[in-house]
Amino acid sequence: MAARPVSRMLQRVLRSSVRSCSSGAPVTQHRPGEPSQTAVEELSRRRQFLREHAAPFSAFLTDSFGRQHSYLRISLTEKCNLRCQYCMPEEGVPLTPKADLLTTEEILTLARLFVKEGVDKIRLTGGEPLIRPDVVDIVAQLHRLEGLRTIGITTNGINLARLLPQLQKAGLSAINISLDTLVPAKFEFIVRRKGFHKVMEGIHKAIELGYSPVKVNCVVMRGLNEDELLDFVALTEGLPLDVRFIEYMPFDGNKWNFKKMVSYKEMLETLRQQWPELEKLPEEESSTAKAFKVPGFRGQVSFITSMSEHFCGTCNRLRITADGNLKVCLFGNSEVSLRDHLRAGASEEELLQIIGAAVGRKKRQHAGMFSIAQMKNRPMILIELLLMLQDSPPAIPSISFQDPFRVQGIGHRVSFFNQMATLWKGCRGPWTSLLAQRWLGSGPPQRHCSSRLDSDTNPKCLSAVSRAPATPSGPPPTSDQLTHVDAEGRAAMVDVGGKPDTERLAVASAVVLLGPVAFKLVQKNQLKKGDALVVAQLAGVQAAKQTSQLIPLCHHVALSHVEVQLELDSTRHAVGIQASCRARGPTGVEMEALTAAAVAALTLYDMCKAVSRDIVLGEIKLISKTGGQRGDFHRT
Repeated sequence: MAARPVSRMLQRVLRSSVRSCSSGAPVTQHRPGEPSQTAVEELSRRRQFLREHAAPFSAFLTDSFGRQHSYLRISLTEKCNLRCQYCMPEEGVPLTPKADLLTTEEILTLARLFVKEGVDKIRLTGGEPLIRPDVVDIVAQLHRLEGLRTIGITTNGINLARLLPQLQKAGLSAINISLDTLVPAKFEFIVRRKGFHKVMEGIHKAIELGYSPVKVNCVVMRGLNEDELLDFVALTEGLPLDVRFIEYMPFDGNKWNFKKMVSYKEMLETLRQQWPELEKLPEEESSTAKAFKVPGFRGQVSFITSMSEHFCGTCNRLRITADGNLKVCLFGNSEVSLRDHLRAGASEEELLQIIGAAVGRKKRQHAGMFSIAQMKNRPMILIELLLMLQDSPPAIPSISFQDPFRVQGIGHRVSFFNQMATLWKGCRGPWTSLLAQRWLGSGPPQRHCSSRLDSDTNPKCLSAVSRAPATPSGPPPTSDQLTHVDAEGRAAMVDVGGKPDTERLAVASAVVLLGPVAFKLVQKNQLKKGDALVVAQLAGVQAAKQTSQLIPLCHHVALSHVEVQLELDSTRHAVGIQASCRARGPTGVEMEALTAAAVAALTLYDMCKAVSRDIVLGEIKLISKTGGQRGDFHRT
């Protein structure tokens, strides 16, 4: 078996109380009452000796390219207490039978073997590791392993505040918290669960207990959260955070799409436009992150560039899945079952031969982003918790909580979303100092149901003024011919290449008659599926942006503004919906507005259908349209 690494040899030397040690380094034993040599001189001499006589790193954990694997990630469970739309389908994923998962003793046996061979850092992952009942005991047992310097955990943060004091006492030394949005309503929509305030409380608790930096992992997805990059960076001004932006990576089931990946260079350019003084920090050996810092900020930001600029050449990581398989590359589909060999009675030497063979087969680098997308690999939830998206991830705008549209008749309703509303009012800089003090908010929150996307403004700083339909006017000139058919009557898309770009605005509406029972549940926010109004408004905005994919002959329009408003009408037990869209281009946006209103209505039906199917969708109509060559339209 290969000799142990220098770090553990050094620890043994320093603990030695005899005249010699197993390393052969000279050790001075002082006589009673005689002043000892200074610790600094003693430590310096022994380090110098060990550098000159250092034994090689374990051959079993060294691959054919000379990479030494000193970092082991262990998945404690495949289960998770969230249901992220981009990580797990709504129906869930097939889980491994409990009998086939590693037991606590098996986890510790494998950890002990890897640490003995030179692993000095272990990170516990999932699923969600903090839902495992014995996670604190596992950390405590790992902490007793000689030579293990770092015990980390990657968590979604839901249970962190409650468990962290015990975990810290047990020996937990590093924390990574997954958080992909700072908007409470978007958080609940994405994960299909409440819990934003619990994640924030967990971050606060980690800072309070002295963890520095507290790492916050954010998987960046185009159309989902790339508009929040600056807000995440602003958190580091007053807090000791390392916000880590992760390029979206392909795994089985998430139908990875290159267009949805935001590259490291694109993210960096966005940050430099706001903070030109952003400075690069030195990279640690084997680090996966490119670190940067805004001068004067307490924290820093990092980029995990797995796709655009891989770091395979310095990779020192191995992974053990919850069912006991060893993965030498996160993106590889090759696995070997350590569990089966362990349960078959394999000796320590036999296990090392199996591990060494797997490590020896590790490739120089992964296949590249496009090849990886075609490979068969287990879903990320079954490897460890790293967020991923479905084929068409929800392009969700930020939510304004500054009352741009008051919903009549629901002033008494309470939703946890707005407990954090005051944190966003000042936008970026002003509210970051409040974040550590007011994670949970206080006072009775007021619920608002207006969702807006506006590319011309900060999405967290939207105007509080609701846009009213324009003044009615006479009918516009119309054409006596259909424009979407050719001379032979076949469907054809209109050529708008010669049309001038003008400012286009359209407003559409719809009404959903819920009936008294469903209306009451919506009004009091008591539906089992969740907050129907919030889900409907977000669905409406998403639909507006996807109109050209739903309506075959519609042109794709780069919308600069989308707003969906919902209003409860107690006299009719109905919900009124109004959607407005704006863009500058050669074609109108009335289809986008109509699609937004219609899909919001359909979503309300879906949210309420378990209560009543006597729901009527109607009055879907265009209210106004401006900016076209045929003149403006305003419904009287």
